Amino acid sequence: MTNSGNIVILTGAGVSAESGIDTFRAGANGGPSLWEQHRVEDVATPEAFARDPELVLRFYDMRRAAIQTKQPNAAHIALARLEREWPVRSGGGSVLIVTQNVDDLHERGGATNVLHMHGEHLSAWCTACDTRHRWTGALIERPPCPACGAPALRPDIVWFGEVPYRMEDIYQALAQASLFVSIGTSGAVYPAAGFVRTARELGLQTLELNLERSQGSAWFHETRLGPATATVSGWVEGLLER
Repeated sequence: MTNSGNIVILTGAGVSAESGIDTFRAGANGGPSLWEQHRVEDVATPEAFARDPELVLRFYDMRRAAIQTKQPNAAHIALARLEREWPVRSGGGSVLIVTQNVDDLHERGGATNVLHMHGEHLSAWCTACDTRHRWTGALIERPPCPACGAPALRPDIVWFGEVPYRMEDIYQALAQASLFVSIGTSGAVYPAAGFVRTARELGLQTLELNLERSQGSAWFHETRLGPATATVSGWVEGLLER
């Protein structure tokens, strides 16, 4: 496995599950399901928001409040350490964390180079003036946009049927990397699930750290199974101690 060059890390629900963050699917990476009482079609699509905005806003208000009570775990802290120390250890390499998660635990764990491809709970998007604002409160009462005053704020979340954020930046980072690592993701949600194939086509080394093998596990050069707090911490420690 490479000990130099750029590293692109994809993180999914399994990284935050041990902090008590709900996951998409019942039993996925050891966490409870977000959807036990709601169908995806009712709370996570543009059509759902158009049909029943109060249900959608209430659902995300609850999620936004909940993540602010959670704390980063050892996996988040280990990845932040890797981001800090890898440039020196590798002689100039970088670490980019591309996360499918919409919580802020990577940042609170100390990471700074984080790309939220599916949006963020602590952000609100004004559909009237196309501005985004850090948002920690509720949206159910339709507060005015701080920029234009319109009551047009929605959760800054990429819903099913919408295009994930900054895809060009992600593919450019993969093209400039030597190692791709996937952590705590099911390998079922595209386009993120296809990153490992892109990485292999580009000649990158690939590593999967997961509670169980993902749907795309066969594409990885190596898979290490176990809780993220253990596998990520161990991998980072080994990489930095070489």
